[in-house]
Amino acid sequence: MQTVFVDRVEPMEELRSMVLALGTGRGSALLVDGVSGMGKSSLLGEFVRRLGEAEPGGVNCRVVTARCHPEIGQGLMYGPVVDILLKLGAQAEQPGRVRRLLGGAGRGVSTSAPELLSSLVPGLGAVLTIGREVTEAALNSGSMPFDSLLPFQQGAAAQIVDSLLEQARSGPPVILVIDDVQNIDPSSLLVLDRLLRALPGEPIGLVLSHATGEAMDDGAASVEQLLRRWESESLLRSHSLDGLPQDAVAELVRLRHPLAPPALSARLNLLTAGHPIFVQLCLDEWRPGNGDQVVLPESLSRVVEDRMRRLDDGDRDLLITAATQGAVFLSGTVAEAVGTPHTEVMDRLHRIARARQFITRADPPAWAQTEASDCYQFEHQALWKVLYSQQSPQQRRSRHARIAAALSAERAYDSPLERRLEIAHHLDQGGYESLAASARAHYALARSAAIDGLSFAEAERHCETAIQAARSLSRGEPGRDRLLVEAIELLLSLTEVRWRGQQESRGQPGIDALAAEAEQAAERCQAPELIARTTLLRGKTLLATEGLVPALDKLQEAVGIAEQQNDPVALFVAKVEYGRQASKRRLTDGLEQLVEAERLYASEPRLGGSGDPVLQHARNLNEMQLGITLFDLGRLGEALGRLRRCTDRLRDEPLHAELPIALNYLAQIHLGLGAYPAAERVLEEAREVESSRGGDSGWHAYNTALLALLRAADPGRRAESLALIEDAWLETERTWLINLVPIVRNLYATVMLTTAHGSPEALATAHRLATDTVVETRRTGMVRSEIAALSLCGRVRQAQGDTAGAADFARQAVELLRRTGDMPALRSEEVLYHAARALAAVGADPEAMTLLEQAREHVMRKAGSLDDETRREFLREPLNRLVVLGELSGE
Repeated sequence: MQTVFVDRVEPMEELRSMVLALGTGRGSALLVDGVSGMGKSSLLGEFVRRLGEAEPGGVNCRVVTARCHPEIGQGLMYGPVVDILLKLGAQAEQPGRVRRLLGGAGRGVSTSAPELLSSLVPGLGAVLTIGREVTEAALNSGSMPFDSLLPFQQGAAAQIVDSLLEQARSGPPVILVIDDVQNIDPSSLLVLDRLLRALPGEPIGLVLSHATGEAMDDGAASVEQLLRRWESESLLRSHSLDGLPQDAVAELVRLRHPLAPPALSARLNLLTAGHPIFVQLCLDEWRPGNGDQVVLPESLSRVVEDRMRRLDDGDRDLLITAATQGAVFLSGTVAEAVGTPHTEVMDRLHRIARARQFITRADPPAWAQTEASDCYQFEHQALWKVLYSQQSPQQRRSRHARIAAALSAERAYDSPLERRLEIAHHLDQGGYESLAASARAHYALARSAAIDGLSFAEAERHCETAIQAARSLSRGEPGRDRLLVEAIELLLSLTEVRWRGQQESRGQPGIDALAAEAEQAAERCQAPELIARTTLLRGKTLLATEGLVPALDKLQEAVGIAEQQNDPVALFVAKVEYGRQASKRRLTDGLEQLVEAERLYASEPRLGGSGDPVLQHARNLNEMQLGITLFDLGRLGEALGRLRRCTDRLRDEPLHAELPIALNYLAQIHLGLGAYPAAERVLEEAREVESSRGGDSGWHAYNTALLALLRAADPGRRAESLALIEDAWLETERTWLINLVPIVRNLYATVMLTTAHGSPEALATAHRLATDTVVETRRTGMVRSEIAALSLCGRVRQAQGDTAGAADFARQAVELLRRTGDMPALRSEEVLYHAARALAAVGADPEAMTLLEQAREHVMRKAGSLDDETRREFLREPLNRLVVLGELSGE
């Protein structure tokens, strides 16, 4: 199909304005969208062509183009990013260096995207290497929560964007043009999101094209959602392409058929509404004898069917098989799939292309550049899709299976990612005979995406496909259950940071149903290591879905299984997880497990001397939890020393993965000691560590909420405190870490109460937040947050003048505290003191005095664990001072 560019004055002017703005150092972004066939790619091609021509008064720009490939594009991690960096490097640096990176062939022949990125982005290699080691160890053990791995992915995106900006600043402004962004991979989206936020004031312009109006899979739908969010945040402008106006259709007619009657263009515009693809198709079919008569095809399918009738059976079969491979296809693959000699297939395809029917010659994809095949592409995506549909479901499945077999014939496992994605796509569509191979291929791709590229979203999609394929196999299929366990375990590990109860994900069962399915499959495998891992995993999902009590039973079971196996690694990991969660129910139970885990780590050479990053991560979590548990038990001096040593060590680690958690615990101790300036410094450090990575984090939200609480006590910083707590709660809602949600909500209620100054609206909000926590924690078993929320409800009721209501909530809080004992992240003396105030207000003086004395005992016991100087500071802390003096009139 001959392509001619006409019209598009308005979008071209918008693009020109972007270029002119770049000349003054103002970077910006433009999205061009429209239905398939509306001319987006032609517009971008013409824009790039004009930029290459010298224009009077124009801006000298470097233009870099990339295209997101259909079918495999969403799995091709960092696909357009690598293309952009390679082309920028070829323009701005030494072309010889780029050739050496590629080994003289295409980027996909032997060099992976992470390897190329490591070579192109200074410092990225170290991030990817550490991230790869930690991720692989995490996946092999199934124990590390992925909120500890996200910093590696975010750090990689930050370094890539920094490199792009540095290259743009080192020469003429840069225009990045990315076509068909609906096919982009999530890792590249993460880079684009960060780049868009950095564009103002930078010499980079970004142009994206996006096809709308088609059925979208989850990946394309996510892209469209993000594009609209960027637009709503004014990070980019958008321009939608509609049909060509009448003068443009007339120009197109003159260019294609100079002798056509003038009335033809008007009739053509009326019939096609200016849709470029239909205009072109009608002009393809028009002959001089038709005059001004033109028949609009009922559909694109009818046009293709009419053309197909002109071909013989062999050519039709070739084209349909080629369409099954994709919009771009290889003669050798098609020959293998149809079972015809390659020389004959090459002859046939060459003849079809010369007749300008359906296909044109194309450059082979990078992964196929060394193959002895001709490469072709269909004239248009729409034509390719219609041809693909010209077969029955079983014909389609059989052709996909044969194409997968042809592509897998050589070097299937050490092939470039693009080839493996192509094979997996065809296996996925190949029907029952391909299910086992599809499950294996997608699981391998999932691990590769997570480990090699730190591309967790791509890995999730491959996991989901692997799980569905494994499920569809018969129960007796060899290896079926092990593959199902491994794929479910990987998926749940990847998604742990987003677990929200029984919520389903993309039609999959809820997380606990998935974990239960994996647990049952492990039992059928009778593999001890899988049984131990799936039991531990089930404990985690139960915590998120059913609450603390059933989760503790399952986690305790995981400890027992590990003990029976005499496996110190599994036992250490299980004890750390069980101890961390048991502390939320009873501090002494958690402390026992954490101390045992610490002793095991110190005495077992396979733990402390292994260098395994997962074991080091578990050790860090254990040490942090021990520190904060000792604090909650009143052993403040010991807790402070432990957490100071831990944070000092974590500051020396490259990406500070666990540092924000340790700093949170350290800040809690400083707050409890009344060392407010030290607490503020620590919280600011924690927030800065995570802000530099980008992206949301539950711990960033928690640290922000603590900072808001600290500043709420200063009347001059009330507005600042309220802004911080609102930001913290919004981030908590986005991340929804089940153990942090009630804590941050309670902090929100406390800030509203502290800053209310009698405001009925603020007090009502505080009570609603605390009540929400009570309801939620009675379901989840997070008793510590329930006690704190009941105490808050009582304080709010007292501030509202409802002394009877305040006393009722106070008694509930004290009774629950009496049954459980001291709890983590909960100052028992604070609960007791505020209960004493509430009871004194209703005349229950003996009861109030008893609680006040209990609060004083807690304070003095904690004071006794401190050195003299720290003890004096601790006793000056406002609440502690009121407790020691026995003053019930203060707040």
